[in-house]
Amino acid sequence: MARNGARRPATTTQDRPPGEGVRPDEPVRQRLIAEATRLFAEKGFESTSVQEVVAAAGVTKGAMYHYFTSKDDLLQEIYARVLRLQMERLDRFADAPGPIADRVHAAAADVVATSIENLDDSKIFFRSMHQLAPETQKAVRAERRRYHERFRDLVDQGRRAGVFRADVPADLVVDFFFGSVHHLGTWYHADGPLSAAEVGGHFADLLLASLRPDPQLLPPHP
Repeated sequence: MARNGARRPATTTQDRPPGEGVRPDEPVRQRLIAEATRLFAEKGFESTSVQEVVAAAGVTKGAMYHYFTSKDDLLQEIYARVLRLQMERLDRFADAPGPIADRVHAAAADVVATSIENLDDSKIFFRSMHQLAPETQKAVRAERRRYHERFRDLVDQGRRAGVFRADVPADLVVDFFFGSVHHLGTWYHADGPLSAAEVGGHFADLLLASLRPDPQLLPPHP
């Protein structure tokens, strides 16, 4: 797939003084997450201090520690909120009525689109995850595995129904697909020619084409 355009210039901490643009009516927890995300993206997790985060959010350290026990806790939440969103949406697709192929297609397109829409959050987390405490890393991996297993169960349903090919293990299919999803951050740019929904549709089409027992092509996605 072609690269999706050039990167737009990023705002730096030098361009924006601490606290500038902060909305006082925005919930404190949300402001902390937003400013931590921005600072971790610009300076790196290890180079950003708690003081810089609270100054940018316009709150005190005491206010931050009311919501987060540490900077590690902030980093975990940046990724966890995306994963929670995706898990809730996957559950809806999995439990919805309709043909299994349609539900897998919808779930696959959605996880790509939501990953792109929250790409900075995911990139920050995966770049810095190794700096988290081992028990925190283990908890995050367990949550991500739960998502993958739920997705794999959908693929297994299609295999048992004879809709999907049975000669390739479902675990391998899921690992292959999510390897591509996790790679999005290396090439996708928001100012390129493809929207998040369009990339999601193409990825889902490719997945379904690879799962079908015969090499027929899927109709174009909407």
